[in-house]
Amino acid sequence: MFFVAGAKNTAGKFREVDLLDKKKTVTALKPGEDRAILLGLGMILSSVMMYFVLGITILRSYADSVWTEEGVCVVLNSTVTADMNCSYNCGSDCWRVSKYPCLQVYVSVNNTGRVNRLSHNEETQDISSECFYVPRCQKDSVAMHVMIMNISEHLKVNQKVPCYYDPSEQQEMVLLTRLYDHSVVFHSLLWPSCMLMGGALIIVMVKLTQYLSRLCEEIGKIKR
Repeated sequence: MFFVAGAKNTAGKFREVDLLDKKKTVTALKPGEDRAILLGLGMILSSVMMYFVLGITILRSYADSVWTEEGVCVVLNSTVTADMNCSYNCGSDCWRVSKYPCLQVYVSVNNTGRVNRLSHNEETQDISSECFYVPRCQKDSVAMHVMIMNISEHLKVNQKVPCYYDPSEQQEMVLLTRLYDHSVVFHSLLWPSCMLMGGALIIVMVKLTQYLSRLCEEIGKIKR
């Protein structure tokens, strides 16, 4: 009886030591797992916020744009019509007036014979529906004049240019470029998507590690 009781006590002590070692291992692993899960959740939350910001800026402008079809524009006429006023900042609470030439460009889309006015992009079209390009206003009006004339000469030399037009023909204006095209939208969504998948992958890996750890413990108990 004494030997049996001694053997039971010894086995019980070994079991207690084994349980203590497992608890220490779990306790040591748990803070690292918690930090990894918090990192994954932080990455997911950051990606969601980036999606929200992109949704109200780039994606909204991209969706609202009616110039969706790409075509080939043939430049028919490129002339400077008049000088337009603009204001530039000259200091704290100081604004002064300068002038830039208004370049009007008329094109034919896909050789249809229909004449349209060409604008640089959506922003230029919103600022001025008459001028092809609106330079950043500055004190040196001569520099702005030289810039516009260089653009006019370039369009006269390269008479066929890619452009974007409204397929429903509700907008008579044609754009040379779009602020946000397919490539811009793709690259703007690429990094938030990578961050979202990375955060989700971290959480999945931590949960998988925890599951495998519990599975090993259960297998060890069965073998005993």
